[in-house]
Amino acid sequence: MKQKQKRYEMCFTGSGGQGVILCSTILAEAAFLAGKMVAQSQSYGPQARGGLCRAELIIDEERIIYPKVTSAGFLLALTQASLDRLRIGMAEDALIIIDSSMHEPDDPGSCSVAALPILQTASETVGKIMTANIVAVGAVNALLGIAPDDLLEQAVLMRVPRGTEQVNLLALNEGRKMGAAAHSMIYP
Repeated sequence: MKQKQKRYEMCFTGSGGQGVILCSTILAEAAFLAGKMVAQSQSYGPQARGGLCRAELIIDEERIIYPKVTSAGFLLALTQASLDRLRIGMAEDALIIIDSSMHEPDDPGSCSVAALPILQTASETVGKIMTANIVAVGAVNALLGIAPDDLLEQAVLMRVPRGTEQVNLLALNEGRKMGAAAHSMIYP
């Protein structure tokens, strides 16, 4: 089994409105609650909805000197355009998580690529496509072990709109199950 890292440099990308920035924010807050140092940044394309958006997250057990990702060891991509555009600059042994509706990269190099049914799970199992980002949060945390489950739940509940707590906890749990199942395939 792969040993837990002390430092993560991560990129989250998709289309504006998919919640990838909230996904990175929740993971940053969960890591902070777990006593880790975090630096999170974000950018949007020319339009907020439908345009390319990207968030970067650094998690470390030590002080973060430079707050920008220089060699991402993890990428979550929820659209084909964002994957095609942003997988350049990845670390050699990076983990790339894509939605299963996308085409895997023709030449991933030494990166590991896992296609997970994030959007389908949000739409069909949870019943709300808008929870795809929370499904992704659960899967990412199950794969990388960023924060304990109770702190991850606390971070989710701090950020989701009042009245949506139960559906978002369902989405988080479905993502956890998905990530746990994928973990054994990625890290044999």
